[in-house]
Amino acid sequence: MYRLLSALALALFAQCALATVNLNTASKDELVALPGIGPVKAQAILDYREKHGGFKSVEELKDVKGIGAKRFEALKSELTVTPAGKPAAAKADPKAANPAKGDIKPVADAKARK
Repeated sequence: MYRLLSALALALFAQCALATVNLNTASKDELVALPGIGPVKAQAILDYREKHGGFKSVEELKDVKGIGAKRFEALKSELTVTPAGKPAAAKADPKAANPAKGDIKPVADAKARK
C-alpha cells in the first residue's frame, strides 16, 4: 500500500513539475496562481503583453514593473513562451495542417467528362 501511495504521489508531483504557464496565452487567474504573483502583478504582465504584442522570451518578464531578478529566478522554471498568435504544437488543430482533408470531392471519371 505504501508503494502504491508513493508511486501516486511521485506521478502527481511529476505532472505538476511539467506544467508551465505560457506568458503569451495565460489568463489573469493562471498568472495569479504562480508563486509571488498577485492580481496587481498579473495585470501588469497582461498590460505589458498587450502593449508589446506578446513576449518574445521568458527573460522579457524582467521588463515588467514589479518583477525583479529574485522573483524572475523563482518563476522562470514555471514559465514558457510561444510566439504570439501561434498555438503550441500540442494545441494545434489537426485540420489546420491539411485543410483539404475531408473536403475532397470525387472527380468524375474520364469517360463521363467527354
